[in-house]
Amino acid sequence: MTTWSIPRTTTGAERRLLEVMLDRNRAELINTVRGLSEAEARRRLVASPTTPIGLLKHAAVAERIWFQHVLGGVPKSECDGGTTAGDTSFIVGDNETVADVIAEFERAGERSRVIAAEFDLDHTTTHPDLGDVNLRFIYLLIMEDFARHAGHGDILREQIEQSAQRR
Repeated sequence: MTTWSIPRTTTGAERRLLEVMLDRNRAELINTVRGLSEAEARRRLVASPTTPIGLLKHAAVAERIWFQHVLGGVPKSECDGGTTAGDTSFIVGDNETVADVIAEFERAGERSRVIAAEFDLDHTTTHPDLGDVNLRFIYLLIMEDFARHAGHGDILREQIEQSAQRR
């Protein structure tokens, strides 16, 4: 099971706290796959296509959709690494390794930080389905999404580790 970490920054301006907590959730999501073998990371333990590595792949897509496309105005076809939606965003290519997907997610997060730095929290943009959203909403939505998926990853990892101990 992964360990939970307390952020070092616990006071300060709203934006700084949002950025710190989002980065914490990014790190926790990575921690759910770090150290797993390639086979373990791809192990499917639920009916959906969810796997530990697939959660991270999906999160990279979410970074690109929300920060590059919605906030930054980059056409989906021009977003780094693609923006597939739904269950297909969980699919990891046979040639992609855990290290590759971690690096992809880290690159997407870095690009998100650069794009977000150009806007204040109240900057409003239009999401094609939700209508007007501001950067504050995007931070909170992605933070919640990544926290939920890190929880999923923790459970999957716990199942994988217990299964390995029984062998």
